[in-house]
Amino acid sequence: MKKIDCFLAQGGEIETAKTIESLKATGLTGKIETVDNIRSSAAMKLIAQKAEAEFTMIYLKGEYLEIGLYAFERILQVAAATGAGWIYADHYKISAEGKRTEAPVIDYQEGSLRDDFDFGSVVVVRTEALKEAAARITADYKAAGFYDLRLKMAQKVNFVHIPENLYNEVELDNRKTGEKLFDYVDPRNRASQIEMEQACTEYLKEVGAYLEPKFKEVDFKSEDFEVEATIMIPVRNRIRTIRDAIKSALSQETTFKYNVFVVENGPEFHSTDGTTEAIEEFADDERLVHIIPTRRDICVGGAWNMCSHHPKVGRFIVQLDSDDVYSGPDTLQKMVDAFYAQKCAMVIGAYRLTDIKLNTLPPGDIEHREWTVENGRNNALRINGLGAPRAFFTPVIRSVNLPNVNYGEDYALGLAICREYLIGRIFDIVYFCRRWDDNSDGDLSIEKENRNNTYKDRIRTWELLARKALCAK
Repeated sequence: MKKIDCFLAQGGEIETAKTIESLKATGLTGKIETVDNIRSSAAMKLIAQKAEAEFTMIYLKGEYLEIGLYAFERILQVAAATGAGWIYADHYKISAEGKRTEAPVIDYQEGSLRDDFDFGSVVVVRTEALKEAAARITADYKAAGFYDLRLKMAQKVNFVHIPENLYNEVELDNRKTGEKLFDYVDPRNRASQIEMEQACTEYLKEVGAYLEPKFKEVDFKSEDFEVEATIMIPVRNRIRTIRDAIKSALSQETTFKYNVFVVENGPEFHSTDGTTEAIEEFADDERLVHIIPTRRDICVGGAWNMCSHHPKVGRFIVQLDSDDVYSGPDTLQKMVDAFYAQKCAMVIGAYRLTDIKLNTLPPGDIEHREWTVENGRNNALRINGLGAPRAFFTPVIRSVNLPNVNYGEDYALGLAICREYLIGRIFDIVYFCRRWDDNSDGDLSIEKENRNNTYKDRIRTWELLARKALCAK
């Protein structure tokens, strides 16, 4: 009995023929058909209509796919043991030069809401569950159909990740992880992002985690502060860029008093490449507060907590990474003005992606238009970042605190804040985000990228649970 019907993204004639041959050789396949625009809603409905076998395989790429030896048998075995409705697996990637590398993926969890979650290019689903979910598709998405189907199936069936390499796929995207990072905010992808937002918002409403645009008020005079604002620069071993960051911070022109915190972090008490000594070059400026922790477990999140609880901190804290610079001397003034004008607990600006010499890199200006008053707090669960620079009302940070980690700490804080408070926006370019070889997320190994993504998904899971509880009151 044929157990798996297979539906493939439309590819080249030769690649498709080789893929079909590989699938037929398993002896377990029924229908094998190609589908145009396989990520669309129309494609999902068509696949659900045509599928007849107990399981349905969806292959999302048009390149040659080689199924591993007895891989389908293994998938069916795991499906029988777990009752899973959605199965995916680790695999191998084959470069254009023929080099094979392992491509492990991560476990799906309730908070894995981002639309770019990596299942690999092959998923196998129970046909009965596929048909039930497809029957609930009401939108006509060109790009978000597969995402919409996944969210609907996640409400009803278990997702199981098999940590075994079960197939080989051709890899055509050889960009570094730091270059792929900004795909979702590329203006060229705006139409598809709007679709993804609509699908995610519908899902949040269905599971009882959608938040209406109603916010707690903030009282900016609730506490007294020595200065109005603090620029916060966490740093570890950035001798090449730290002077630029500090000069940019100290050159701000404002109508109020401000200071600049530079807080070192890492497994040593201070930086080991001369960064500490470079910071001390600015010691004559009384606005500079240089903190060297007396403990070895301070990560970036911990550095922020040290700043926010410090007696010299300002009413508002504005981020500046040690790699980056503000776009001009008016950035700090604009950020603080936005708090009062928009009556919000957090402000997110817009930035330009540049190289270390401030030459613009694609996609250029990144405005994070998905941060709307009406739906930004919900859409935040789908996207993978918050934009820059980020600024916070200090008493609110103190009430939440950041997780003491080096990745995702700002995202966790932003999610927690927007659960209750309004996040304000500046769409002017007020920040230059500089990309260079030593950026911490410039080119991550697959293991570190997976670890980072797992952590952010965990943050989303916790936040989703908190929002469900809030909505249930």
